[in-house]
Amino acid sequence: MNKLLICLALAAGSLLSSGASLAQTPAPHNDQLYKAFGEKPGLVALMDDFMVRLLADPRTGPHFQPANQQRVKEQLVEQLCALSGGPCVYKGADMKSAHANLDIKKSDFHALVEMLQQSMDAKGIPFRKQNEMLALLAPMNRDIITPVESAAKP
Repeated sequence: MNKLLICLALAAGSLLSSGASLAQTPAPHNDQLYKAFGEKPGLVALMDDFMVRLLADPRTGPHFQPANQQRVKEQLVEQLCALSGGPCVYKGADMKSAHANLDIKKSDFHALVEMLQQSMDAKGIPFRKQNEMLALLAPMNRDIITPVESAAKP
C-alpha cells in the first residue's frame, strides 16, 4: 500500500508540474528505462500480464472487455516503448480522443495504475524504474479521465 501511495504522489506531482500530453512528452535522452523494462519483449510480457489483470478486475474490466484487447496491448507496448527511450513510435490516437465518451473516473484511473504496478512487480521491474515510467505516464491523467460536469447553475 505504501508503494501505491508513493507512486500516486509522484504521479500527482508530475501532473501538477507538466502540461504535456503523450504526443508532446519527450522520450528520455537515453534508452536506460527501455532496457530496464526488458526492451520490446519485456514490454510485451508486461502488457500481457497487465491486460489479464485489467480484464479480471471489476473496476476496470468493464472498460476493457468490449475493446480489441490485442490492439490495446500493441498500442500500450508502442507507447511505453516510445516513452522509455526505445525505438518505437506511437501511432495511435491521442489520449483525449481515444478516451472521449468512455466515462473514466479518477478511481478507474487509480485502479489501472495499481494494476500496472502489480504487473511491474510481477515482472521484477525495479521500484525506481517503475516510478520513472509512472512519472512519464502521469500527464495523461487529464486527457483520460472524463471531467466531472459541474452542477447546473440555478
